[in-house]
Amino acid sequence: MTTKVAVVGATGKLGTLAARIIDAADDFELVASINSTGDLSEMLGADIAFDVTLPAVSQGVVDYAVAQGINVLVGTSGWTNERITALERTIAGNPEVGVIIVPNFSIGSVLATSFSAMAARFFDSIEIIEAHHASKIDSPSGTAVRTAELMGIARGVRGPVLAPHVDQRARGQQVSSIPIHSLRMQGIVAKQDVVFGGHGEVLTISHETIASNAYEAGILLALRAARDARGVTVGLDKLIDLGLDGQ
Repeated sequence: MTTKVAVVGATGKLGTLAARIIDAADDFELVASINSTGDLSEMLGADIAFDVTLPAVSQGVVDYAVAQGINVLVGTSGWTNERITALERTIAGNPEVGVIIVPNFSIGSVLATSFSAMAARFFDSIEIIEAHHASKIDSPSGTAVRTAELMGIARGVRGPVLAPHVDQRARGQQVSSIPIHSLRMQGIVAKQDVVFGGHGEVLTISHETIASNAYEAGILLALRAARDARGVTVGLDKLIDLGLDGQ
């Protein structure tokens, strides 16, 4: 039995990739390709709505799908902790529906974020430099925000990082006390460096996406998880065994 998927934002780069992957997979059927301003009723009859729209559009897509009892996979940036908390309250009234939010479908990116969260416990000077193609609308990226949030959680009672002169605009936007610097340039797909400064040493955890096929395995993994999802799940790391617990 195949799972029916409606892609919303199907004319964008990630939407085009998603449609191609779904078409090629034996266990999925693409039943609707909707652009970011299309009629959301076209997703009715789908088992999963795959949202790859724009930050300003995404919440409306998710709200509509949840109201219709359709599970959602979100690949759109801009889902802050506040928006996720509000979504969790909405989902509480729809216990048979699930939403998975994935800031980045790259396995390598997920690993780099996990490694950064591990390292954050050992350094007090941390900053993120992220770069994407010139047409990416939002900044900082969802991946950078997610990385900063996870590092903030990992630090626990250690508290905020050392981030001098943050009143100056050139010092970046702080997320979980960590400055993030965003580049939007031609010739770049996606790149993130998390830089840790210590006494007499600097550690940099770097990940770069050089082609969009880096997202293919993560998209299929997340789609398959979205079939039976319940509640709200954030991050591809929640869907794979990173082996960080020593088991």
